[in-house]
Amino acid sequence: MNLDITHSGQACGASVRGVDLAQLLDAETVAALRAAWLEHHVLAFPDQRLSDDDLERFTQAFGGFGEDPFIAPIPGRQHIIAVERRADETSSLFAETWHTDWSFQPRPPAGTVLYGKVIPSLGGDTLFANQHAALDAMPDGLRQRIEGRTALHSAKKAYAPDGMYGERDKKGRSMVIKPSKDAERVQRHPLIHRHPETGRAGLFGCFGYIIGIDDMDDAEAMPLLFELYQWQSRPEFQYRHRWQPDMLVMWDNRSVLHAATGGYAGHHRLLHRTTIAAV
Repeated sequence: MNLDITHSGQACGASVRGVDLAQLLDAETVAALRAAWLEHHVLAFPDQRLSDDDLERFTQAFGGFGEDPFIAPIPGRQHIIAVERRADETSSLFAETWHTDWSFQPRPPAGTVLYGKVIPSLGGDTLFANQHAALDAMPDGLRQRIEGRTALHSAKKAYAPDGMYGERDKKGRSMVIKPSKDAERVQRHPLIHRHPETGRAGLFGCFGYIIGIDDMDDAEAMPLLFELYQWQSRPEFQYRHRWQPDMLVMWDNRSVLHAATGGYAGHHRLLHRTTIAAV
């Protein structure tokens, strides 16, 4: 094993070379990659030629599959979804706002894996925001207002029948999204949590999937959540990832927020995605 890990020079993120993810990874390599993942929060593996079997095997090496609700898997697979936008698509950009994947679940996933199959030559960067750094730099006054508070997480704004990706959104979208009343369920998670593997404190989730704060009136909670959203997505906490064809990216949902960007109108874009289950 001769891993070459290069930090992005930004708030998080690193590129990894010297490993072929199409091969079965031994325990030593998985341990080294996991350590790098926990340190950098986002890892990018360029120049990987992967089948769907390879993608699933890689995901299982890091903890097995998480549950992906509200989006249908690709034909013939249970755990791979297509993040796709056709060249002629005019629907709203998918996942354009900051979020942590599936934070509305009782046990949100440890991470997400995304593999670039069709990548336009322009646009489509993914933004990541380091939530450990955001907490470490937070002004005392804001931190005191959220310390010990529990957030109310729900998918209803996105995936309920009347949500952003609800029944009215289906026409013309290439992704097969399945809105459901199940999206209205609410889960509670601390606004400040400790990473289950590193023990490091960080912010968890943000306005969008967070719809309120436990034991706080909306008149007080909503302005606080919006102020927090503005803070945790500041440029100094960000890493901008530029995609290449045949690149795999894995990120730690317990450490970062992420958001999609556009800029590739008129071009087809396709990535395959899996979710790593909570530890």
